[in-house]
Amino acid sequence: MKTKWRKASAVIMMGTMLTVAGCQSDNAATKEETTGPVTFSLFSADPHSQWDNMESPVSQKVKETTEVTIEPEFDVGGGEQKIPLMIASGEYPDLILPKGNAGKLVDAGALIDLTDLIEEHAPNLKKVYGDYFNRLKWSGEDESIYILPTSRVDHTYWAPGNGFMLQHDVVKQLGYPEIRTVDDFENAIREYKEKNPTIDGQPTIGLSLLADDWRIMISTTNPAFYATGAPDDGEFYIDPETYEATMHYRRPEEKAYFKWLNHMNAEGLLDQESFVQKYDQYLAKISSGRVLGLIDTDWEVGDAQRALREAGKTERMHGMYPVTLTEEYKHPNFQDTGYLGGWGIGITTECEDPVRAIKFLDYLASEEGQILQNWGIEGEHYTIEDGKRVISDEEMNERNNNANYVKNTGIGVLSGFAPLYGDGVTDSTGQTYSIASPDQIINAYTDTEKEVLSNYNVEMWKDLYPQKEEFPVKPWGAAYNMQVEAGTDLELIMQKSLDVVKKRIPEAILADPSEFDDVWDSFMADLESAGVEQAEADYTEMIKDRLELWE
Repeated sequence: MKTKWRKASAVIMMGTMLTVAGCQSDNAATKEETTGPVTFSLFSADPHSQWDNMESPVSQKVKETTEVTIEPEFDVGGGEQKIPLMIASGEYPDLILPKGNAGKLVDAGALIDLTDLIEEHAPNLKKVYGDYFNRLKWSGEDESIYILPTSRVDHTYWAPGNGFMLQHDVVKQLGYPEIRTVDDFENAIREYKEKNPTIDGQPTIGLSLLADDWRIMISTTNPAFYATGAPDDGEFYIDPETYEATMHYRRPEEKAYFKWLNHMNAEGLLDQESFVQKYDQYLAKISSGRVLGLIDTDWEVGDAQRALREAGKTERMHGMYPVTLTEEYKHPNFQDTGYLGGWGIGITTECEDPVRAIKFLDYLASEEGQILQNWGIEGEHYTIEDGKRVISDEEMNERNNNANYVKNTGIGVLSGFAPLYGDGVTDSTGQTYSIASPDQIINAYTDTEKEVLSNYNVEMWKDLYPQKEEFPVKPWGAAYNMQVEAGTDLELIMQKSLDVVKKRIPEAILADPSEFDDVWDSFMADLESAGVEQAEADYTEMIKDRLELWE
């Protein structure tokens, strides 16, 4: 089996694309399954800071069981440049995690239909997806399965992933003030910064944002809909009654949010490097302990939080608060989407042994594979006591405090390559597949965190947020993982609109306050010139089509 990507067949050309796409399933079925060790190349549109080269104990166990080695490439650019280059050259890896670019690969005839492979060789995948299997279908016109979604199934969220983040020492010094609105957040940063102009000899930074490539959406633009009570549907707001899509920046309440960020800049509370710093610089700055406030996701700043913890700077770690523009809004972090489907992993037409590939993914989804990815190896990372898996205090301390624990042990290294059950789901022994539980999460908190939460009269960060029962379930899931068909007017308009966003949002935030309205009006005009109204109409149809497909 190869270890480098090979040139795709010459027949995958524009004139024969539809024919190739139509026979992919048959081609996959006729390729012979190999025996013995095999190496699969893999491309991921996301970076992987804990990749272990499959040399850790858990990954070695997976290799021993499956005889499969993964040779990956992890992108830092979201695949936005590299996937089109693959398509242009016809060179693909065996396995691919394309995020939002799967549509381009499907249109290029690069992904095989996995339906028959799953039916014949992947009982564990079928079991994990269960009642949600229908959500794997590509579209109403093409019911093939090209992507295996990798989000956790039936997941119970016990920690908020999105919100406004404040250093623990900030709220502690200020007597634990209410942190509910952007004004509360701003006042806390201002007051603490005035009292503490430096931290460890370096200038204190009030609020730092990140706008490095696609990450501008995570730290700078996505918070605008959360802070105004709207859930994450990517670049669009979906009316829950009519299912009409509106590019979310065109909502008046979001203009008010960005005007607040403009005010933060004018007040000297915004990091002046926010729109020029790279991701690694952003993490290093947070890890230094001098950034008071963040507006971000837990996964994007996770490495910096672990570094602070490992350095013993627990008071410089950040708590997550459900801040919104005003109290009339409720932060929708916990609104239920149902099972998302969408983003995940696919097998390309270049894979010489799709049966071995699907069996490898099926193993990761098996009970044994999931226990390995969540708990580790019996006798090494946990023991069995009275029939139950138990993690020692010493091992749990390593999990919580060693920034390289995942890489060193391999626990969780491969978990993003296949679907897994979510927190709270139990295995055949009655134990949860994951180690996460309210008690475990609370026990993993630092003493500083526990002190902060106690002073806010809650046990967990989740308790500060509106709960999922306060919101209706979104019948369309999450719109951001719908695939926009390549080469369409919608794709072109979306790219033009995002180019406008990347230019105008920083400009609006950094403008003199007296010029903000003019910049914003230009922003709205640019979106209209890009064809945003047509994009909204097309996206509305996509939402309605998904609702029909999922019925």
